[in-house]
Amino acid sequence: MNLSFWEWKTWFSDVDYTIVGSGIVGLHAALRLRERFPDSTILVLEKGILPEGASTKNAGFACFGSLSEILDDLRTHSEEEVIELVAKRWQGLQLLRKRVGDAALDFRPYGGYELFLSEDKHLYDECFSRMTYVNDLLRPIFRADVFSREVDRFGFGQIHEYTLFNPFEGQLDTGQMMQALLRMAVAQGIHVLTSVEVQNHIEHADGVEVVLSGASFKTRKLLYATNGFAGSLTGGAVKPARAQVLVTKPIPGLDVKGTFHFDRGYYYFRNIGDRILFGGGRHLDFEGETTTEMGQTEIIQQRLEQLLKDVILPGTPFEIERRWSGIMGLGAVKKPIVEALSPHVYCGVRLGGMGVAIGSLIGEELADLV
Repeated sequence: MNLSFWEWKTWFSDVDYTIVGSGIVGLHAALRLRERFPDSTILVLEKGILPEGASTKNAGFACFGSLSEILDDLRTHSEEEVIELVAKRWQGLQLLRKRVGDAALDFRPYGGYELFLSEDKHLYDECFSRMTYVNDLLRPIFRADVFSREVDRFGFGQIHEYTLFNPFEGQLDTGQMMQALLRMAVAQGIHVLTSVEVQNHIEHADGVEVVLSGASFKTRKLLYATNGFAGSLTGGAVKPARAQVLVTKPIPGLDVKGTFHFDRGYYYFRNIGDRILFGGGRHLDFEGETTTEMGQTEIIQQRLEQLLKDVILPGTPFEIERRWSGIMGLGAVKKPIVEALSPHVYCGVRLGGMGVAIGSLIGEELADLV
């Protein structure tokens, strides 16, 4: 980095708090720090020109887990842990809506649906037989039944007659969301620099030296909000997980509104106006998708297109307009990691594929560690 006196003085001197990652977690952490320390210097560093992980690359689901996902979680977590996870996701969504506002989020409370492919009879039977049990578990959070049975009214193909409906889900525009959060940060005097990659940090008695490419600077406290890129920070407790997504060109007369899941949440789709956004398929190649490299693979893209043709839009012509991928942070357990790594370094990572829901809350919890 070839920094002038003015650049160094304005952005890299007398820094109180440095946050690595400008996604949902990072910006919420910055805004919370500003609330707690009004006169402090806060710097957010982002290695990409936009958030590199999934904050602007996700599907825009305001969700907290389909019934089959919750049942999957109950196989590896206690009831109390699952209830706590759902409660935090729900709390995070309310915090996000309160901070940003539904208009800025383009929030649309269409509800969510879980579909079951014709060959998934075992999963179909299990979900409907245990629906009441899960509703009872979640009633203290929502004060109502979350899941109910509905006949498919959208004309999907190769699925069972009944779907599960969840009235508490919605859609949002993640581009607008992040733009609104960035505007708030700038308005609060928070410095946000993009295309700046943190390569390392060196802790000292009075703070942290942050090492960049060709430069370094001192900060009192360093907060990592890098989610899927945090493996080395956490001793491997966070694994990257790539999610591949596509979106169609506009489809005349499209009559699909809502957020939709199937195959235990490994596939998900929604409408964006008169387009269909469709993503998932990571379970077709777990090893290959445990990567921080952006891109698409033939096996997953072919399966997405086949399901789009046979299940989501049977008999309806469509064209793919855009494909992309994002990087999530997963682990052996789904509880996020929000902890002090040392006296001056902290992290808020491993969002378990639920960054939109839980990211705002984790950002505030991260800032409150300081």
